[in-house]
Amino acid sequence: MDKKNIKIKEWGRHRIQIFWMLLTNSYLIGFIQGKIYKGKLKNLCVPGMNCYSCPGALGACPIGSLQAVIGSWNFKFSFYVIGFLLFIGGLVGRLICGWLCPFGLIQDLLHKIPFYKKIETFPADRLLRKSKYVILVIFVILLPLFLVDILGQGTPYFCKLICPVGTLEGGIPLVLLNKSMHSALSWLYVWKNFLLASIIILSIIIYRPFCKYLCPLGAIYSLFNSVSIFKYRVDKEKCCHCNNCAKVCKMQVDPVKNANYFECIRCGSCKKACPTGAITSGYLKSEFAKTNKNCNKINI
Repeated sequence: MDKKNIKIKEWGRHRIQIFWMLLTNSYLIGFIQGKIYKGKLKNLCVPGMNCYSCPGALGACPIGSLQAVIGSWNFKFSFYVIGFLLFIGGLVGRLICGWLCPFGLIQDLLHKIPFYKKIETFPADRLLRKSKYVILVIFVILLPLFLVDILGQGTPYFCKLICPVGTLEGGIPLVLLNKSMHSALSWLYVWKNFLLASIIILSIIIYRPFCKYLCPLGAIYSLFNSVSIFKYRVDKEKCCHCNNCAKVCKMQVDPVKNANYFECIRCGSCKKACPTGAITSGYLKSEFAKTNKNCNKINI
């Protein structure tokens, strides 16, 4: 079947993404006053990429928190952050990327903007996807771990030099709301805005470029996809090898070959595209549906 004739309705997932983004960024007075919320909720991590410095943010980004405390194991908070990442990863894997991450939602919506030619893959795509693991190791772990101040605290190098989420949710709003910050702007602010603009443009052409190539949080969660309690499963007896699931996957994953591949963000598009109901997901291994649809008829 021609891929152009297979359309997946995603607004059910987008509504959950929008709700979660509004819930975790509901400190509206922060946008009025140009100040960051510093209440007790900021001690709690949210599962997706959501900048700590956003005026509306109620929780802390696990990547930003990890960089701040990884240089010293004297901070109990470091054990909490690592435990949080292990718990979320072991529970659902990269499902967070597909359903809860605010920046994932922004990229999803940007990709819906019409463009004369969308790029699904290119020769260096697979190699570039490994760069998010390099960023994780160097900018999130090694640099903050070894380059610390006298208190044993590391600098959040990823947030400082790369993260477009911080620029969009924190940097730009705070600069616009605080004129006193204008004189303190430097080349770094220009670089971060250039990087953000590049990712916004690329998101229109390429599906989720930040998630594919740069996101260290997605890199962490991806390591748990094959071992998490929540899993995708394919009933090989019901699979009619129509290849619809692979055709609709915007992350270029073939569920038949590996239903829990580390690039899968578990958005559920493959399940909707399957005409026989061969693809299921859940925490416990359940029996597959007994009904068998006609493989040649698909209405999505």
